[in-house]
Amino acid sequence: MASLKRAKRAVEEWSAREQELRSLGEMLELAEGEGDEALLDELSSELKGVEKQVADLELKSLLSGEWDRLGALVSIHPGAGGTESQDWAQMLLRMYLRWAERHGYATSLLDLQPGEEAGIKDATVEINGEYAYGYLKAESGVHRLVRLSPYDAAQRRHTSFASVFIYPMVDDTITVNLSPVDLRVDTFRASGAGGQHVNKTESAVRITHVPTGIVVQSQAERSQHRNRDFALRILRSRLFLHYQEQERLKTQALTAGKKEIDFGSQIRSYVLHPYTMVNDHRTELKVGDAYAVLDGDLDAFTDAYLKRKDGG
Repeated sequence: MASLKRAKRAVEEWSAREQELRSLGEMLELAEGEGDEALLDELSSELKGVEKQVADLELKSLLSGEWDRLGALVSIHPGAGGTESQDWAQMLLRMYLRWAERHGYATSLLDLQPGEEAGIKDATVEINGEYAYGYLKAESGVHRLVRLSPYDAAQRRHTSFASVFIYPMVDDTITVNLSPVDLRVDTFRASGAGGQHVNKTESAVRITHVPTGIVVQSQAERSQHRNRDFALRILRSRLFLHYQEQERLKTQALTAGKKEIDFGSQIRSYVLHPYTMVNDHRTELKVGDAYAVLDGDLDAFTDAYLKRKDGG
């Protein structure tokens, strides 16, 4: 039923755009016949809006992966470099939250470990909404920042790294078997940034999946029960992608196909000094307004990546 609803919605959206274009065409003939310049200007503005909607539908049509329709789990980890990298990780977290806000997606912070001085040591956020994973899957990899450090008294230029991992948010249509005997659950006290509130109870939860060694944790809530639920949601999504990757590698070994970009490879550089530029190293797309990108304007990179993968 869910698949049928999605198919119907896609057909209805295209039909609606087709009807709008037909109506605009009729109005255009009328305006040209009467020489109505004001109406022509109005129609021109409406046409641009329809063009944007059609472009969005075209982009969505490229989201043909089996799991592209799912929500996404975004996990961010700073690289070496202490406060610099932790601050950069927090900037990336804000970027994805702003992107989600722009697209009308709901977000839930499942885990957040603040840095000692600034920034974050680790963060996992759930982005709920159709096709969130399809749009964001291209963000997995290492992100590099070049800027004048606000934490360096000498105002020297620093380079910081942070890794981003995107997992599909497992839903009811996907089964991931979790046996209790394979799980080791530890609880500990969650802590805020230095000097801030430290929980008096062991509300934070860490779960280790013994067969694979995958470790997840959550300390976003004061309730141990809710943190355990959050950690299990993260674990299911990570295990799902882990098993999918194993199958992909088996198929790759059999077919000797070309290897795709691995998680962990540097995918994008953000330069804030001595000029502003964001450069995606896979598509070679360069955007001059780095601050707009850091404010969540990622659509140009999503578009370029999906069209490149599609061969366009």
